[in-house]
Amino acid sequence: MNREHSKQLEEQIRRNYERDENMMILVFAQWCVNRDLDPAELYKRAYPDQPDNAALRQTLELTVPKEEAGDIPDDTVLGVLSLFGNEELAFVVTEEIGKRASRSRPS
Repeated sequence: MNREHSKQLEEQIRRNYERDENMMILVFAQWCVNRDLDPAELYKRAYPDQPDNAALRQTLELTVPKEEAGDIPDDTVLGVLSLFGNEELAFVVTEEIGKRASRSRPS
């Protein structure tokens, strides 16, 4: 493989990763919107030392109202977060799932 071909391949891999990462962010953000949760607040809880996430902010513009959105199962959002190594965010999402489950149980 020549050097130019190698560079092109690296660039394609980088673009694919960024596209997939943006899709992961969109799945997370829409899951939050569908459950009346603030994606930025959950992200901040998971990563308190990180500055504002520009990709999340941009992706929020792509979400739709929950009435227009398809359902995103909890397992789907957790799987996508895990796939990208967002274990801290998956933990916060799991906490929210637990809160929802405890609210829906009869006392």
